[in-house]
Amino acid sequence: MSNAFACSIKRIRFDENYQPAENTRQTTNFANLARGESRQENLRNTLRMINNRFNSLAHFDNPKADRYSLEIDIISAEIDIEGNGQTFPFIEMLKSTITDHKTNERFEGMIGNSFSSYVRDYDFSVVLPSLGCKTNEKPEDFGDLHGKLYQHLVHSDVFKAEFTKQPVICLSVSTSKTYFRTANVHPVLGVEYTNDEYSRTDDYFAKMGLAVRYFKPENGTAPLAFYFSGDLLRDYTDFELISAISTMETFQKVYRPEIYNTNSTAGLVYQPSLEYPDYSLTQIVYDRVERGQLAVKQGKWTEENFINKYGEVLTKWAENFTVKNGAAA
Repeated sequence: MSNAFACSIKRIRFDENYQPAENTRQTTNFANLARGESRQENLRNTLRMINNRFNSLAHFDNPKADRYSLEIDIISAEIDIEGNGQTFPFIEMLKSTITDHKTNERFEGMIGNSFSSYVRDYDFSVVLPSLGCKTNEKPEDFGDLHGKLYQHLVHSDVFKAEFTKQPVICLSVSTSKTYFRTANVHPVLGVEYTNDEYSRTDDYFAKMGLAVRYFKPENGTAPLAFYFSGDLLRDYTDFELISAISTMETFQKVYRPEIYNTNSTAGLVYQPSLEYPDYSLTQIVYDRVERGQLAVKQGKWTEENFINKYGEVLTKWAENFTVKNGAAA
């Protein structure tokens, strides 16, 4: 059992020819865009939006707003619970690489960005409904196992061999919370907001060892939630931060246009709402209802093929899991 809980990592390029792998979660934003008749046009338009947004933020010495482009890889992490070669695809995120077309240099963008996992689907789409939890209600141990699995991955030798920094996850703000504009303005991330209290998602990510700050980038319509370990403002380069904004703001414009593609911007006090009527649609086809249905389906699949299958082993492992000196023990 020496290889029990061993992690492995696969990379798949996210471009206009991207085809989701069979074990990719269908609810991930990148997989969802790569389906149906409009798949290639969806992907092409998404990548164009990402590059345009990157150049609008990286505007120094960039008069035509075409100096940079991003290559994006989907990072799929698998875990072998019993050390017998049978792996479970448990976490996916994105890694970008930036090309400077003026100097022909390539350099690192952000690791993290989007975040998805089967266990998260299980927690939110199976556990909470089964307990009858209302908005922001949750059991005390909600997210404990998932948080430990995440920290096990990012502190593993396998992950550190691939990536020099810890991930930054960038998500939508919560529609159940109110956000307040502060006087703090970052040159890249933009205006900082705070909220009245942490959302259920904020608490869930805290169990992954991640703190949260909210920033509305220049010309953005609403703040984004940035989840990170360490120091968000000091640990990452401007280009890494810009790569995260341009990638995730683009996805949010597609998925939540009522928040991120509105015709007005968030004010001093901001309450996100999916009922907000004054917004524009992108030219990208996306079925939000189907995505919600798939989350339930995949959560139940996880319950059967992971939670129930490895229940005793997972419980014992989680009881003994700790993070010491930046490494899982």
